[in-house]
Amino acid sequence: MAVVEIVSFGYLHSAPPAAHLTIDLRHHFRDPHVSPELRYMTADDEPVRTAVLNTPGITGLVEATATAVAAFASGPSAGTVTVADGCAGGRHRAPTFARALAERLRAAGHAVTVSHRDMAKAVVQR
Repeated sequence: MAVVEIVSFGYLHSAPPAAHLTIDLRHHFRDPHVSPELRYMTADDEPVRTAVLNTPGITGLVEATATAVAAFASGPSAGTVTVADGCAGGRHRAPTFARALAERLRAAGHAVTVSHRDMAKAVVQR
């Protein structure tokens, strides 16, 4: 099985990190930031995780990304597979997605690390 590094980030903070796969969650999945009760929470808070994981399409995208990681891992060049997943601010969708993907990949036997580049940064006022 592969070693997989997952990095969540926010596009509004800076450019995406270098990765084999970059998943952009901004345009197709509702942003919890628009809900005042969720805006100042992060993926560490259950209401945010519930809102993101109940968004239609998210679990399918987790599965599809896990399939893509397996394809990279089965290639002839061994090495870490890096996945970067981003949303607007990096506090809600991206870290929740990263954790769900990590859980799925660990269940498949991969060694996974997860980091959240921007989750601890201040809410972007927009």
